[in-house]
Amino acid sequence: MKVIAFNRTLQGSGASRRLRTAGQTPGIIYGGAEAPALIQLDGNALYHALKKEAFHGSILDLEIDGKTQPVLLRDFQMHAYKQLVLHADFQRVDANSKLHKKIALHFVNAESSPAVKLHGATVSHVLESLDVSCLATDLPEFITVDLSTIDVGHSIHVNDLVLPKGVTAITHGKNPTVATAAVPAGHVSAEAAATDAPAAPAAKPAKGKK
Repeated sequence: MKVIAFNRTLQGSGASRRLRTAGQTPGIIYGGAEAPALIQLDGNALYHALKKEAFHGSILDLEIDGKTQPVLLRDFQMHAYKQLVLHADFQRVDANSKLHKKIALHFVNAESSPAVKLHGATVSHVLESLDVSCLATDLPEFITVDLSTIDVGHSIHVNDLVLPKGVTAITHGKNPTVATAAVPAGHVSAEAAATDAPAAPAAKPAKGKK
């Protein structure tokens, strides 16, 4: 995704307030061999870009004065009740160095799992994102979690995930739970309903004609 920014010379709370009044959002770029640089971005365009998942988990092409550099969105601050981005932080990306990034999880195939099809279970998403380490060129937009094999009483853990090539989960030696399946209280599964259903009464023999 491409992001247009402009160099910012003034800093401080007063200057930032004036920028926001003019529809601009103050920001900063840091990392790499260069010194941190103050920037400003179109506030409305940034607000709508933040609604897109790819903006949070992808390498962004940040253009300043006609020059483009790869960056990652690292942080942003929103107004408490207004549709207003107060500040945005971007980090320069080095293609040869590994980076750490939180990536969104996409859950698929829950409806075809034994837990849902046979038992009417509810699949709960314990994690919504995962910290990963990889090169910038290997950074995925999201990670898919296949729920097709989950059954009641079972869970899917980070070690069960199929991660994209070059991507490593950061778990600090643990194996966190990603999703679980459980039957809601009072719910009867399709199998139990079929087992407990009363047998149909036998048909009475037909009476002969007099």
